Amino acid sequence: MPSHSNAAQGRQPSAEEHHQRTLVRIKQIQSHLSNSPRGQRLKGKTCVITGVGSLHGIGRASAFLFAHEGATHLYLLDFSQENLPELKSTIENSYTDVKVTTIQADAANETAIAAVCEQALQDEGRLDVFFANAGFASDKTLSDLTAEGFMESMRVNALSCFLAVKYGSDAMMRTNSSRGKDISGGSIILTASVAGLRSGAGTIDYSASKAAVNSIAKTSVYQLQKTDIRVNTICPGLIETNMTKDMFDSARQRGRESKIGQLNPMGRFGVAQEIAHMSLFLASDESSYVNGQNIAVDGGLSSSHPVVPGRWA
Repeated sequence: MPSHSNAAQGRQPSAEEHHQRTLVRIKQIQSHLSNSPRGQRLKGKTCVITGVGSLHGIGRASAFLFAHEGATHLYLLDFSQENLPELKSTIENSYTDVKVTTIQADAANETAIAAVCEQALQDEGRLDVFFANAGFASDKTLSDLTAEGFMESMRVNALSCFLAVKYGSDAMMRTNSSRGKDISGGSIILTASVAGLRSGAGTIDYSASKAAVNSIAKTSVYQLQKTDIRVNTICPGLIETNMTKDMFDSARQRGRESKIGQLNPMGRFGVAQEIAHMSLFLASDESSYVNGQNIAVDGGLSSSHPVVPGRWA
């Protein structure tokens, strides 16, 4: 039988020990690219990523990871021009073999999305990955939410993903033997949210728009049967990005950073790089049989109905 000392060694860490462990782990995750050799998981692939402008965002983290893994050409789109020149120069200086095209445009603008897909075909003769990551989170309660506000959430979060599927899949069906693409195929990745899986993680309009994104992935794959074009969503949990900055800043100002993410089994929040790694898996051929799925990356938050922390039913 195991000794009491072994049992003691397996004890749960104290709140402070867990917090310090979390901070160390987060630093390791965020420094992954600087400590790992280049990969080839996206070698030869032409990729579009939307929503790349946030300095702490999922789109930016994914752009660097895709470059690190050998993508041929990255088309990076954001509503704001502000950080695009720096993003382009930083990637090109770090990865001299990767082409980067930045585009200032609204990801929910049909003309813009059709154009970037067509540009990829003209430049590279193929489109392999479309990561529709652009979105925003509202903060309006039911009584304060207007019909216009609701529809704006649907436009930015859901319409943008529909356009990515519509025009991205059309481009991915095009073959070009001279560019090494003899048959149709590609991966479309949509950023949804755990708020689109069940209630308790966002406002009504935000949650509804992300539920729509999850449905788009599940329904569109049956419109794309036998094309080898896959559509999946990533459903992030609590991730530290510019979108959640106010909540994180408030918690830290009150000395409650260690409480952030305490409701999930891992007892911590996540960072953009952890979502980027899921996007890389879905973009790569390693996920060739993953299709029409809504994949939660949330520390286990969505695995349970609400419970009192430390107890179970």
